Amino acid sequence: MLELGWYSLGVGDRFAHQAGAQLKACALALERGVEIVPVWNKSYREHAIVGSQPESVRAAADAAVQELGWTLPYHVDADHIRLQTVDAFLSSSDFYTIDVADSIGQPADPADVQTFAARHPELARRQTIAGIEAPLEMTREVVERVAEKYLLAVKEAGAIYRHIAEARGAAGFITEVSMDETDTPQTPPELLIILAALADEGIPPQTIAPKFTGRFNKGVDYVGNIAQFEKEFSDDLAVIALATRDYDLPSNLKLSVHSGSDKFSIYAPMRRALARFNAGIHIKTAGTTWLEELIGLAEAGGEGLALAKDIYAGALEKREALCTPYAAVIDIDVEKLPSAQEVANWSSAEYVSALRHDQSSAAFNPSLRQLLHVGYKIAAQMGDRYLGLLKACEPSIARNVTGNLFDRHIEPLFLGSD
Repeated sequence: MLELGWYSLGVGDRFAHQAGAQLKACALALERGVEIVPVWNKSYREHAIVGSQPESVRAAADAAVQELGWTLPYHVDADHIRLQTVDAFLSSSDFYTIDVADSIGQPADPADVQTFAARHPELARRQTIAGIEAPLEMTREVVERVAEKYLLAVKEAGAIYRHIAEARGAAGFITEVSMDETDTPQTPPELLIILAALADEGIPPQTIAPKFTGRFNKGVDYVGNIAQFEKEFSDDLAVIALATRDYDLPSNLKLSVHSGSDKFSIYAPMRRALARFNAGIHIKTAGTTWLEELIGLAEAGGEGLALAKDIYAGALEKREALCTPYAAVIDIDVEKLPSAQEVANWSSAEYVSALRHDQSSAAFNPSLRQLLHVGYKIAAQMGDRYLGLLKACEPSIARNVTGNLFDRHIEPLFLGSD
């Protein structure tokens, strides 16, 4: 089994051109004394939209590592894979985010539920957990109810894990289990029961992605009660510390925060909680890179700016089709979307100011940013025109990609002091 470092950053790249710029942000963190493991992630859906293959992610990561002389660990994540899609990633990925969202809430076999509850009498009692203020009131009824909701998903995760293990043989890999795409946040008792079930299934997760309270919309800040989020995040860290001890799970098991890019308001609460528990974190920031590409194109002016404007026009025209698959993770106020004609008349500065995630700027438009976040399909359909301008405008794009990851993400989450 490969071992994932204490701090890791999911640095997905829709078009596989920014690996070097992303890695440079991790190198800047290393200069400040913090090692952050880059994990390049891309999902089956993203590959299908862009028309790429999983091997392209490995090739881009390897090239960046060689060019920058990076000698520390790095990984390639088969993001949100399922049994039907995992095979395409087996040769190029060494990190697998197992997505069992479709099975969460589907009733498990009653006999399996009873067997699980009988196997774990220690769960059906009042639990006092270090780091959680009030004891957890857990009964046999609670254990059975949670098992009924999650046990089928855990068993599916086990089938996927074993399929990967058999196919890769001696080649090690890192396992993440995604439980975030469900209706409500998992409570501490639920997370503890899920972790016990994962251990029973023989899965050694090094990261787990639960659902948290609030909205984790694509490319914009967290929306919700920050104090409540901090409590949930802290409680989850406490549960993980207990579960790794009691259920022989990997000692480096950590929380994974999906859609973690641009969640500026919760970085300080996360950092405080991590310090209290001496815990690691895996945070995925994939989509923010694509938006920095657009900003870099617009800043470059000329053909780059014209292309950025055309992408907005195309996204606006196909808004409903682009937004439907992401409906649960975007909140766009259509009334605040400028017309294509208005954007066509913008200067570089006006386009950048509307798109760049600077909440102190009156020009920042979160609805426009979310639309463009899901609009990468428009760029993919442009083919060589888009890819060619990525190369032509590389200095401007790379500066923005590196600066965004380091200044807005790495520094407040990993290097802050408050």
